[in-house]
Amino acid sequence: MKKEKIDLWYYEKELYEQGYEYIGGTDEAGRGPLIGPVVAACCVLPKDFCLEGLTDSKKLSEKKREQFFPYIKEHALAYGIGIVSPERIDEINIYQASREAMLLAIKEVREKINLEYVLSDAMPLSLDIPSLPIIKGDAKSISIAASSVIAKVTRDHILEELDLKYPEYGFKNHKGYPTKAHLEAIEKYGLIEGYRKTYGPIKKILEEQK
Repeated sequence: MKKEKIDLWYYEKELYEQGYEYIGGTDEAGRGPLIGPVVAACCVLPKDFCLEGLTDSKKLSEKKREQFFPYIKEHALAYGIGIVSPERIDEINIYQASREAMLLAIKEVREKINLEYVLSDAMPLSLDIPSLPIIKGDAKSISIAASSVIAKVTRDHILEELDLKYPEYGFKNHKGYPTKAHLEAIEKYGLIEGYRKTYGPIKKILEEQK
């Protein structure tokens, strides 16, 4: 049976019909990696925005994300980026840090445009404007999908910068996720600044060093 195509504008169109004009989508990238920040983006798109193939950034190739990244930023009515450090992640946990990153991204958007409504990828948000968490929202809402690309590529670029400084860890390939190659590099070269100390593999290493 042919899978029914999802209308990525469904939620936005429903809100336009209710009188909302400036609708932001927000998503984060980097919950699972062992190192680096968690990054969120918030994106407000024009009603005539069109980008064939846009969907959840995890389903896109790296090449396609890199192509979409400047296009989305150029054509968005407004976008914001929130970055929360690994130290902060250790302090408040990754779930709360992801929410904090989203709120920072939303705050940046609200400094540029009169944001009226926020659609988030599964994250309940406490705001003074209406918001709606959507499970798997990055594959169901055009605004969330756009923000997922901005967040993912922004974080990837941070890890690529780290790779230039520490090429032996292979950050440009695994982007900080706990792959076999990454764990072997940690075992061989040790920990550097930026690792999330409360994450299982890192926590275990630190306990063994005591």
